[in-house]
Amino acid sequence: MATSDPATALVDGPLDLTMMLAIHSALRRDVAHLARAAGHHRTDDTRHRTALLAGWEVFKTQLHAHHTGEDADLWPRMRARLADCPDDLALLHAMDDEHARIDPLIAAVEGALADHDDGHHRLGDTVDAFTTELTGHLAHEERDALPLINRSLTRADWRAFEASQRRKTGLRGAAEFLPWLLGGTTAAEAQAILHRMPPPVRLVYRRRWQPRYTLHDRWEPATR
Repeated sequence: MATSDPATALVDGPLDLTMMLAIHSALRRDVAHLARAAGHHRTDDTRHRTALLAGWEVFKTQLHAHHTGEDADLWPRMRARLADCPDDLALLHAMDDEHARIDPLIAAVEGALADHDDGHHRLGDTVDAFTTELTGHLAHEERDALPLINRSLTRADWRAFEASQRRKTGLRGAAEFLPWLLGGTTAAEAQAILHRMPPPVRLVYRRRWQPRYTLHDRWEPATR
């Protein structure tokens, strides 16, 4: 991995940002799914529409949870540590602004999907605009904000943030979050994430959550 890769700085830092990077990877994966599914979306194709809407709902839920966790919990923790660092505070303000720009684009995609008559005509353009804004934000966050996390927060700060997110997600939320996060990962990548989980969570994931999650088609109907 080249030293210019933003992930290099994260790996070399004092904090374990594995889950943050895994969430970003899953968001990028689903943006690609959305673009492909929207490319041949037809309102009269019930199976494709149902799968697209199912994928979109899970993606939208996870993106909202991720951004809400940052806006309501992570950025405030960092601001408390960076009160005398105006440039760093400006970066966190930019993160807030980028989230705010993404929200109406989510609504535009939602509106196009809900419009059975004419939505498919504008879906491609709305998805393109949303994809550009979201992927640009993720890149900016990885390049500048995640290294700032490593510089500004202690290990105790970061563990407290992760614990707060687990409490907010709860077991019911984890039943969707974990299979979503690991969907499309390699066996080694999935194992690296699961290794972080308590043994009971790993067990229930393998026996219940993952099999139940795969019962439903998302983004594209399965070939059966």
